[in-house]
Amino acid sequence: MARKKPLFLPQIRSLITMKNPKSPISEQYRTLRTNIEFSTVDEEMKSILITSAGPAEGKSTTTNNLAVVFAQQGKRVLLIDSDLRKPTAHYSFGVENHTGLTNVLTKQTSLEKAVYQTEQENLFLLTSGPIPPNPAEMLGSRAMDELLEQIYAEYDLVVFDTPPVLAVTDAQVLANKCDGVALVVRSGKTENDAALKAKELLMNAKAKLLGVVLNNKKQKESQYYYYYGRS
Repeated sequence: MARKKPLFLPQIRSLITMKNPKSPISEQYRTLRTNIEFSTVDEEMKSILITSAGPAEGKSTTTNNLAVVFAQQGKRVLLIDSDLRKPTAHYSFGVENHTGLTNVLTKQTSLEKAVYQTEQENLFLLTSGPIPPNPAEMLGSRAMDELLEQIYAEYDLVVFDTPPVLAVTDAQVLANKCDGVALVVRSGKTENDAALKAKELLMNAKAKLLGVVLNNKKQKESQYYYYYGRS
């Protein structure tokens, strides 16, 4: 049985799709969800990995809100913070991070005991757990493959948040285990060369790149201004 969210921990990061699901920004996340579904219309999508070229490009905010809108659709969704170097999901959802993915992979606890039930119906969270000395090796391990088999049997969709592609190899290691990968880029920040290099590394890892998510893009004055959030 999933753990309940502790009541004494504050929610630090904004989850606009939960707080204001009718906002234009939330609608953009639903559009993103639809585009992902159309990109895999002939195949069942069980796992999505979200990453970026570099830090502070909106990756985690995009991951969290995308997981929310899939859950709002009625899918049983597990969000996994697989950024084992700088995890943030526990801040976003206001939970503790004493036990999480690393504890499950090392058989210190079970998946059921490590998962949180969030305030969003159908959305569950597996935090990173203690930061290990060998993140890439853990994500590429046989234990990770076994965990994915278990998750696929219990959830309709798993969404992974990972470190930036150009910083470390973690995202590449996990990418070819997933059914699809989305690359987040930030308007006015992500350099073209960096985005292209990130795409190249993902393709070399045999990832199925679904597309690119552009955020923080200012629209024309006659249109509304939206952004996916601060990371």
